[in-house]
Amino acid sequence: MGFFSKVKDAMGGETSRVLKDAEEEGYVELGSEKKVSESKITVRPFVLQDFESIKQILDALRNGRTIALINIKALKEKDLVELKRAINKLKKTCDAIEGDIAGFGDDWIAAVPSFARIHRAKKYEEMPSKRSEEVTEYSSEEMPSDEFSPDDDSEPRIETY
Repeated sequence: MGFFSKVKDAMGGETSRVLKDAEEEGYVELGSEKKVSESKITVRPFVLQDFESIKQILDALRNGRTIALINIKALKEKDLVELKRAINKLKKTCDAIEGDIAGFGDDWIAAVPSFARIHRAKKYEEMPSKRSEEVTEYSSEEMPSDEFSPDDDSEPRIETY
């Protein structure tokens, strides 16, 4: 009695054709089918048409391997109250799965699971102001005119005092 027969008897099932062939030939061929890798992350776009279309987004986020890029323009133009409900639902789900959510642009929201975070930057970073410490002196003949001449190739001069 071969190894596979013992396993079959222990499990109480019938011997399959593959196991019979394996016993006769002395080897078992393992399946060569490609398996979908669960380690891959999916970046998936969604369009939020109405409040009901949020279900598939929430399911994808709860799955834990999907980064959702959500276009909210259609619902924003249709009904702002429904849009606020949908965004609140997304926020609560992201909090529950310890994910993150942020808007970018006027019409897009990104929602990510717990393994990712969304970088946030200030909208307008303050530029250090340059103060002119120089004093420019003009003689009466060199006084710059207040008007900008369009045929002048140079940029208009702006002085800070």
